[in-house]
Amino acid sequence: MRLASVFVGGRPRAARVDDDRVVLLPHRDLGALLALAEWRGIAAAPGPTVTLDEVELRPVVPNPPKIVCLGRNYAEHVAEGGHELPEQPVLFAKYSASLCGPYADVPMPAVSDQLDWEAELAVVIGAPGRNIPRERALQHVAGYTVSNDFSVRDWQNRTRQWHAGKAWDGLTPLGPYLVTDDELPPGAAGLDVVCEVDGGVMQKGNTAQFIFDVATVIADISTFTRLEPGDVILTGTPSGVGNARNPKVFLRPGQTVVTRIEQIGELRNVVVA
Repeated sequence: MRLASVFVGGRPRAARVDDDRVVLLPHRDLGALLALAEWRGIAAAPGPTVTLDEVELRPVVPNPPKIVCLGRNYAEHVAEGGHELPEQPVLFAKYSASLCGPYADVPMPAVSDQLDWEAELAVVIGAPGRNIPRERALQHVAGYTVSNDFSVRDWQNRTRQWHAGKAWDGLTPLGPYLVTDDELPPGAAGLDVVCEVDGGVMQKGNTAQFIFDVATVIADISTFTRLEPGDVILTGTPSGVGNARNPKVFLRPGQTVVTRIEQIGELRNVVVA
């Protein structure tokens, strides 16, 4: 299934997307739906239908309980930054205010000229758990979606903590759909991840290149915090970011960034002043 959070007639709804038809579900968004143990059956049920043109796609989970992100999870990206391979997952967090829709404009921060792209696979949790063993971790996944961890590099690097450059309001598109785990390879392995800026390919990687795969990451995070339905995990970006180029390349207002993951979908975001 392809699931979404939408506005229809100005009202929020969870939805199932079947080709160009949108089946409206009896919940305000996917976060509310995923909180129910029987969410899969509800999501598959019939309901009132509108066309895709009649809805506005929101972040797939507009208000996740947690957003946990990985840094340095592709070896080539680690190398381009001049770092050593991590022995444990490198984690940081965002807020729900960091999120925006899959086709939303992304605002160029007024205090920076170092806005960078980072294409990422996102995991959405569908069943709660703490101290989840790796061999059962994928049973806790609802599905996968596309994100771009747009990063404000000077703010990210002004201290040893990345938080200020990563949790910026409105700079993390998430969508367009949640593709349920049964429609993808286990752990979403082997999927191409691509980022284009104004039609030029800047990043091209594959989730088979993860240093820490999805199951390992879920087991690690659930050791120190309980994962809840609707939690979002960003799994890191491949090589090709602007900050690692020589000379460095950063985004400017008016540019279009397309973030695409095989079998899942694509984001399209315009940078605005």
